[in-house]
Amino acid sequence: MIQAVSPGRRLASELIGTAMLVAIVVGSGIMGERLANGNEAMALLANSIATGAGLVALILALGDVSAHFNPAVTLAAAEARLLRWREVPAYIAAQAAGGVTGVIAAHVMFGLPLVTAARHQRSGLAQLAGELVATFGLLVVIIGCRRSRPSAVPYAVGCYIASAYRFTSSTSFANPVVTIARAMSDTFAGIRPVDVPAFIGAQLLGASAAVLVARWLFRDVRSAEAL
Repeated sequence: MIQAVSPGRRLASELIGTAMLVAIVVGSGIMGERLANGNEAMALLANSIATGAGLVALILALGDVSAHFNPAVTLAAAEARLLRWREVPAYIAAQAAGGVTGVIAAHVMFGLPLVTAARHQRSGLAQLAGELVATFGLLVVIIGCRRSRPSAVPYAVGCYIASAYRFTSSTSFANPVVTIARAMSDTFAGIRPVDVPAFIGAQLLGASAAVLVARWLFRDVRSAEAL
C-alpha cells in the first residue's frame, strides 16, 4: 500500500510521525520527572508507558502512508527491497527534521529554551550493549510480526519499546535520529552529544545483526508487504 502513496506524502508522514514520537519521548520525560519528585523509577515508568502507547497510536494512524520513524527501520526496508535505496537519504532527512521539530515542540510546551545541549551521561560498554540488544529486538519484532501478522505490528512495537525502556541498561533509544534529537534536550530523556556516535554505532550494529538473523530465521521475509 505504501508504494501507491506519493513520495512527498510518505516523507511528510515520516517527518510528522518522528516529530510526534520525539515530542512524546521528551515531553513525557519532562512531565514524569516533574511529577515524580525525584523518584527516577516512577519517571522512567511514565516515560516508557507514554512512549509505548504513543508509538501504537502513531503507527496505526500513519502506517498506511509511511511509519518507519527510524533510520534503522528504513535501512532494513531497503535491504529487504521494500524501499528503493535512492529513497533512503530523503527518508532519513525527513526523520531528522522531525526529530528536531519534536524536541522544539516539547520544549515550547514546557516553557524551556528551544534547544539545549544535554548533560545526561550515557556511556560505557554496558549502555552500548543495551542499545545493541534494544535495536536488535526491535527489528526482529517488526520483521517477524510483519511476516506473520501485519496488523499486530503497531501493538508489538509499542509493547516492545515500553518493555525495553525497563529491561535494557540504556533505556532503549533504538533509533539514531531520536538519539540525535535527545542530545538537544537537557532533560530527563537527554543524552550528552559526545555519547551519541557510540550509541548510533551500537544501534546500527544491532539492526544489521537483526536483518542477518531474520534472513535466516524467516526465509520468506522478503515477501512481507512492508516494514
